[in-house]
Amino acid sequence: MKLDIKALAISVGLIWGGALLAVGLANLVWPAYGREFLQVMAAIYPGYAGSSSIGQVLVGTLYGMVDGAIGGALFAWIYNSIASR
Repeated sequence: MKLDIKALAISVGLIWGGALLAVGLANLVWPAYGREFLQVMAAIYPGYAGSSSIGQVLVGTLYGMVDGAIGGALFAWIYNSIASR
């Protein structure tokens, strides 16, 4: 069985971007929520500060979508390479 690389990339990108969006929005409502998680993400993603602003939430969401898509595509490609042997 092979994985569809494009489908997995889109799925993981949406899930990871959605997770960052959810934590970022929750942080806007409750400033203590997810603060450490957002600081870790700020250390990974250049240009993302992890601060409580709608602009930073959108930047984090976009970074998460791109990062998740790349990770999902890479995972599917590696899986397909190993499964075909």
